[in-house]
Formats: sequence, C-alpha cells, structure tokens
Amino acid sequence: MKDLIEKINAEFEVFKTESDSLVEKGVKAAGARARKSTLELEKLLKEFRKVSIEESKK
Repeated sequence: MKDLIEKINAEFEVFKTESDSLVEKGVKAAGARARKSTLELEKLLKEFRKVSIEESKK
C-alpha cells in the first residue's frame, strides 16, 4: 500500500508540473500531458480505494 501511495504522489507531482506549465506558460502540449496524468491518477486512486477497503476488512 505504501508503494501505491508513493506512485499516487509522484503522478500528482507530474500533473501539478504540467498543469502549471499550461496555465502559467501557455504550453499547449503540457495540457495533453496533464490530461494523461489525470487518467493515470484515476486508475491509481481506484486501486487505492480497492486496497484500502481490503485492509479495513482485516
């Protein structure tokens, strides 16, 4: 679970960096990378929810 949380934090940093580039610098390609990052975050967060529920049942 700790590894999963590290992956989520790393992916969030990618999203933050790319979204900042889009908003502050107007880099359009950063928008595509930020959207891709949100899809990966969605997968990771669903996995976290699944693991968290399993851990709470123990």
